[in-house]
Amino acid sequence: MIVFRYLSREVLVTLSAVSAVLLVIIMSGRFIKYLAQAAQGVLDPSVLFLIMGYRLPGFLQLILPLGLFLGILLAYGRLYLESEMTVLSATGMSQQRLLGMTMAPAALVALLVAWLSLGLAPQGVTQVAKIINQQDALTEFDTLVPGRFQTLRDGSRVTYTEQLSDDRVNLGGVFISEKRFNQDKTKDRGPSVLVAEKGHQQVNADGNRYLILENGYRYDGNPGQADYRAIKYDTYGVLLPKPEVSEEITEREAIPTSQLIGSDGLRERAELQWRLSLPLLVFVVTLLAVPLSRVNPRQGRFLKLLPAILLYMAYLTMLIAVRGALEKGKLPIGLGIWWVHGLFLSIGLGLMYWEPLRLKRAARRAEVAHG
Repeated sequence: MIVFRYLSREVLVTLSAVSAVLLVIIMSGRFIKYLAQAAQGVLDPSVLFLIMGYRLPGFLQLILPLGLFLGILLAYGRLYLESEMTVLSATGMSQQRLLGMTMAPAALVALLVAWLSLGLAPQGVTQVAKIINQQDALTEFDTLVPGRFQTLRDGSRVTYTEQLSDDRVNLGGVFISEKRFNQDKTKDRGPSVLVAEKGHQQVNADGNRYLILENGYRYDGNPGQADYRAIKYDTYGVLLPKPEVSEEITEREAIPTSQLIGSDGLRERAELQWRLSLPLLVFVVTLLAVPLSRVNPRQGRFLKLLPAILLYMAYLTMLIAVRGALEKGKLPIGLGIWWVHGLFLSIGLGLMYWEPLRLKRAARRAEVAHG
């Protein structure tokens, strides 16, 4: 029991450290993407952390199996390097017993991954989709930031204001540049630039929103061309485009697991198999990691780390590729994704029993040579 607690603690502590580092790396990259969208006015900066929180279960369901895999490699590799595994082997610790002890923390990780993949991750994707739909319903006024040039979603308009009131109604020092096209929108007629001393938002009874500009100029066309013109105005109204709001959530990752069960669609059945595969992935990578962690103290603990990571990436890549093939009908849904687990399970069993067999054969040859 003491050995079991010691090994479990080593694996779980290393798992936590590795998973935390991987989580920071992945979330940083995704946060930078959302931050760029906020800078462009696509997202409200106040919802960035909320989105990241809802995406956290989806990140963890993929990070935890990799963290466990690397945790076993690093923890047991250190024990082999410091000859602690040699001492345990001398007291009767076989590879099979070591694997059995390792399966206990792996079962905890598998339960957590199952909870994430079957429950929390779909709910998180649903909430993110709702937030994105709400952001799509925002107008330029709702995401406008004073002192920053802001591009409209389709890139057709750039808006700038020096000042913006707290109620987001009144503006000061307004600049708007918009592309002009012909009627069939095939030829660019040059930019249209509006500058104004101030402006305010006006909502009509029909729901249309206008930006009313005061004391400014409008410039149409390219300077130096015959159709270029400049117009001074006292009051000028600009129709703000209506946002396109979509209440439907079409992402398959957002479908609750209860709705996937019993579904006949290829995408739904493939998604269900994918979600069930993630907890199973935990046990298979544990079987792979235990024999791969066995290193010679003279070779160092990182000798097998790169091949092990490549093996894991091949495993995960095949799962993703097979899921895509199942969704497109390129593979029979009856075959499913399970044969990939069977393939790497066979590799793990081969790694588990190959080294002991090799050592036994070497010992027999040595006995025959000295006999």
